[in-house]
Amino acid sequence: MSSSSVGYFSGPLRRSYGPRPLSRPRIRAPAVSVKTSVTGRCRMRASLTRDMPLTPVLFLFLCHMGIGIFFTMLLISSAAGVRFFRFTSATAFILVVLGIASHPAALRFSRDAQGVASASLLGGLFSLSLVVARTNPWRRACLWVSAAAGLVTLVAQAVSAPSAVSAPSAIPLLLTIGSFVTSAVLLGSSFTAMLLGHWYLVLPSMDVSHLQSIVKFHLGSTLARGLSVGAVACAAAVSWNSPLAPSFFAYALSIDGIFFWQRLLFGLIGPVVLAYMTWETAKLRSTQSATGILYVDLFMVIVGELVAKYLLLSAALPF
Repeated sequence: MSSSSVGYFSGPLRRSYGPRPLSRPRIRAPAVSVKTSVTGRCRMRASLTRDMPLTPVLFLFLCHMGIGIFFTMLLISSAAGVRFFRFTSATAFILVVLGIASHPAALRFSRDAQGVASASLLGGLFSLSLVVARTNPWRRACLWVSAAAGLVTLVAQAVSAPSAVSAPSAIPLLLTIGSFVTSAVLLGSSFTAMLLGHWYLVLPSMDVSHLQSIVKFHLGSTLARGLSVGAVACAAAVSWNSPLAPSFFAYALSIDGIFFWQRLLFGLIGPVVLAYMTWETAKLRSTQSATGILYVDLFMVIVGELVAKYLLLSAALPF
């Protein structure tokens, strides 16, 4: 048999060996792209996170950390010395400036909440620059002005945040404001406590009660941050409406939910344990051991708050 006979339904052999056999007509289904709910959610999730730059996350994180230092410096006694206040104020100033430099588009002088946030942030920076000055008899008053401007900035940022504009669930505005304020206070208290503990190497004669006071405040700020996150989670669970997942519990157990659990572990559970350990160590007047624990605590708080800012911008959840 020649090679031309291979394939029974080939054209030349049909004409040679009889009539073409009848065959059942082949019906080809139209190529219709059907998107299931899972596929739609995956594509929506990708569209929400693929084009999101990192700079807004850095802007919010650095600004909140700097503003938090504004707040916590008011709790430090003048016994720490002028150098401590100048150094801490300079650090807060640099953090906020770096935040603005990472995302200059965040400064918008308009007649909305974002314009108020921009103006108050720059006003707080100007007042803080006077604290850094070598000779300034109004240093404490300038700190109060900077803290007040920072509070206005946080409230205005919360009003214009994604959770207030296009939230996946009906997150009350007060919860978003509380999230921003507690985030700033937690970041500021962890940094200030760590720096004050380190400052005992500069002023060994300083009373250990100052460190105990700021550590106690840091422990309270960590608990307040946990309550804020819990309130947001409850509000999201009750009124969830997002393409990311059919419910908040499904979101927490999805692949994106790993960020939520990282936020809880590094940003809340770890800092609570470390803050309590620091408090117990400070009661023993062991400033160096307390400072070492505060270094680890600060690292975990930074990781947790960075993840929180990412969740805010990617899922509109002010965790």
